[in-house]
Amino acid sequence: MASTDARESTGVFGPSRAQIPGKTLRDDRWWLAPLATFTVFTAFIVYATWRAFEGANYYRAPYLSPFYSPCLGDCVKGSSDFGQPFGWWPLSAALIVLIFPLGFRMTCYYYRKAYYRAFWLSPPACAVAEPHTKYTGETRLPLILQNVHRYFWYAAVVVALILSYDTVLAFRDENDHWFHMGLGTLLMLVNVVLIWLYTLSCHSCRHTLGGRLRHFSKHPVRYKLWTWVSKLNAHHAKFAWYSLFSVALVDLYIYLLAAGHITDLRFF
Repeated sequence: MASTDARESTGVFGPSRAQIPGKTLRDDRWWLAPLATFTVFTAFIVYATWRAFEGANYYRAPYLSPFYSPCLGDCVKGSSDFGQPFGWWPLSAALIVLIFPLGFRMTCYYYRKAYYRAFWLSPPACAVAEPHTKYTGETRLPLILQNVHRYFWYAAVVVALILSYDTVLAFRDENDHWFHMGLGTLLMLVNVVLIWLYTLSCHSCRHTLGGRLRHFSKHPVRYKLWTWVSKLNAHHAKFAWYSLFSVALVDLYIYLLAAGHITDLRFF
């Protein structure tokens, strides 16, 4: 009886919550959004895990997969623009660098909302009761570690700069002659633009530029940058999805090229 009373006094069963017998009064298909998120995220996790551990078919001159950039381990010839300081690393070279873009996305404010709802059902949707009887938020382990997001943002900026450099190099051909453009070049260009939009629209970027300022009038440049980033921030969720698809598409295209399944479509 004591456990039942404790259950009925916390979470969605608390006395301050509306006494609704059903899970929700919503009559729309509210479950479609979390289901779609669960499906897409699961597919991406499976694909990215396979590619990260494969350790092959990530470079086809002049294209380097974003999953392996920068390639710092024991990498194939031509793929290491910054040397191979981790040449002794026994596993896939992708595992050296993926922790940074992955950590940035996993701790992202939008992605937190998305996978909290889709995987933990906390809550599954607005105005839908969650199955949990207790809520502690991000105040305890392991979720308190989400606060490192601001530091992952700095790493994400570095990663975006490196991907921009890779995109510039993609305008070469396999013989290092400029000026080349193929379908891979365009895909990498679109991807890096989306990566930058996602990175710059981040809440941490907005806070870094103007979150600590007490008087915007005394910092007109930072205020202007803050207003630009604030406009991007309104579309952060959209950029999060678009960049997730684009990075997977670029990696898939380079994999197909490197494995010999297709040939690059050249424009000039």
